[in-house]
Amino acid sequence: MTQAQYTLEGLPVPAVIATLSYEEIRQATINKLVALDPDYSALLESDPAIKVIEASSYQDLVLRERVNDAAKANLLFFAAGSDLDHLAAFYDVLRLVGETDAALRSRTILAIQGRSTGGPEERYKFLARTADVRVKDVAVYQVDGGPKLRVALLSLVNGGVPDAPMLAAVTAAVTAPDARSINDVIEVVSATQAPQNIVLNVWLLPNAPAAILDSMETLIRSAFFDEGGIGFDLNPSWISARVHIPGVARVEVVTPAAPVIENDNQAATLGTVTVNLAGRSR
Repeated sequence: MTQAQYTLEGLPVPAVIATLSYEEIRQATINKLVALDPDYSALLESDPAIKVIEASSYQDLVLRERVNDAAKANLLFFAAGSDLDHLAAFYDVLRLVGETDAALRSRTILAIQGRSTGGPEERYKFLARTADVRVKDVAVYQVDGGPKLRVALLSLVNGGVPDAPMLAAVTAAVTAPDARSINDVIEVVSATQAPQNIVLNVWLLPNAPAAILDSMETLIRSAFFDEGGIGFDLNPSWISARVHIPGVARVEVVTPAAPVIENDNQAATLGTVTVNLAGRSR
């Protein structure tokens, strides 16, 4: 199973997690009361029995939610915080300083996938991301069909470009005698390519404030940070969608004019972002 397949997509909600409804609990309690004493068949909302049932139903809901939370704490895809720390520790994975839940969860999955003496790519990805918490993404690929491997890194900082300490730390981790397969010749490199500049022409609705334009660079950079990675293509349609916010009538992506296609071992980086007010449109 690949890293991409280790997601919640396509999986049913675990049966242990119950779907809760206060109204259903309340009505079931009323039905039980009426079954025990038919004299209560015409209950009014003002009846003291209803108030007791409502209080009891709320407490029942809280208890059931706590049971759901306890179940989630034991599932890798749902666990968070210290619960996730304990699950990860079962696989000998400890949270790095400053590491998010999402990063720890992903790294734990890589540790599970990479448990082989044959040196699968997931093992090298796990080692690379464990070597430096700033590693955002990793690609491992073969060069010329021989034993030479490249480990390409994308950084969380510095526009995605790994610095010298990161490259050195990852190199030490993936080439250690107890980590490297004996036949592998490993080179650690940056996955980043030449920065891509973005130029937009934007038409606003008649009453939209021009200040909307000021937020667009932040919107693009934030979305690119969250969604981008190695192998992520920078498409004009993706850029347009991220800034087509309320008040915007039309967006024209001048640059890049065509999709910037990246290989599975490359990552686009953002250069300048220029947003021009092209006019107003009804």
